[in-house]
Amino acid sequence: MSRVINPESAGKERTRLTKAIVLALRELAIQSAPGPVSRDLAAFIALALESISEGIDASVIAWEKRDYWVKADKFRMEWMWAGLTAAKMKNAVLIDDWGTVAMLMPQIAMKLNKIEVSPNHRLGTPWVGAYRALQNQE
Repeated sequence: MSRVINPESAGKERTRLTKAIVLALRELAIQSAPGPVSRDLAAFIALALESISEGIDASVIAWEKRDYWVKADKFRMEWMWAGLTAAKMKNAVLIDDWGTVAMLMPQIAMKLNKIEVSPNHRLGTPWVGAYRALQNQE
C-alpha cells in the first residue's frame, strides 16, 4: 500500500494565509477612513490569524511522533502570537475600535516581515465578506 499525500497541508495553508494577511495589511494601510472595506480587511486578518493558530498543532504532530519535542515546542512558541493577536483583532473589529486595530497592524506586520508577496499573485481578494463571517461566528 502506498502513502497518501495530502496536498492541502497545514503548512501550505499557513503560507497562503500569511501572504493573504500581508496583502490585506497593505490594503488596510492605504484606507483613508474606516468603512465596509476596512471592516472586511480587519475581519479577514482576525479570521486568518485564528485559522493559522488552529493549524499549529497539526503541523507539529509529525515532529512529536519522532520525539522532537524541543522543535515542536519552539514552533508553537514562535506562532503563539497568532492566536492572541487574532482574539484582540476580532474583539476590536466587532466593537469598531479602530485605534486598537491601528496598534495591532504594525505588530502583525513585524511578525510577517519576511513574507514576500509577488506582484503577480493569484490570491485575489479573500477578505470580501469576512466581516459578515466574523459576525456569524459570534
